[in-house]
Amino acid sequence: MPKSTVTVKYLTEVLDQLSFFTDAEARRGLSSYRAMLITGREAARLTSLSDPDEIERRHIGESLILLEYLEARGLFASPAIDIGAGAGAPGLPIKIARPDLRLTLVEATAKKAAFLGKVVSSLELGDVTVVNARSEDAARDSSHRARYALVLARAVAPLPTLVELALPFLAVGGRLATPKGSRARDEVEAARHALSECGGEVETVDSLSLPWEGPAPTIVIVRKVAATPERYPRRAGIPAKRPL
Repeated sequence: MPKSTVTVKYLTEVLDQLSFFTDAEARRGLSSYRAMLITGREAARLTSLSDPDEIERRHIGESLILLEYLEARGLFASPAIDIGAGAGAPGLPIKIARPDLRLTLVEATAKKAAFLGKVVSSLELGDVTVVNARSEDAARDSSHRARYALVLARAVAPLPTLVELALPFLAVGGRLATPKGSRARDEVEAARHALSECGGEVETVDSLSLPWEGPAPTIVIVRKVAATPERYPRRAGIPAKRPL
């Protein structure tokens, strides 16, 4: 892939541009997470990106921009759950930046879940639980169903499927925050039935403002306005195969 134009000092530069971010310990934690992500990338198939600067931009920088967006609008809340957590973004960078966050990471692939556990242990992150399970199964566990104020989901599924996977985790009044691409508004339109079925409504569709050149993700915020019926989510694999 083409070499990123972002400099090797990218992480420090991005952190300097975020108005809320000044904590030296958190900066060290993010730097350590970056190193572990780059080192473990191939063995656990954590990311398709190979350029370290691009990894910083996509996995760390965009996660922190999302945090800033949520905080600025009073949408950041705890406890939070990151479903389909993969390499840990956006959940882990947000947790490192905000140590008081109570966070659950749900990841179905064992190698990726093991990586997440290693990061949590190495950085001594408190109040973090790693769940090695599919979201459909975790959402039927009473310790997770309707327990969260915020669901984070990055590159998990199109919105009609994601709504069914995510909303069962939320308490009524909680929110799903999911970065999307250029077809975000089309996904919102396609998700109308799923939202109605699962008790959600779209609150915001907005572009994230990035301090670098390139396409900005579109953030979709869904608020849970009613309890999700017990029949959702359907069994593992069905929400993706037959979206509502």
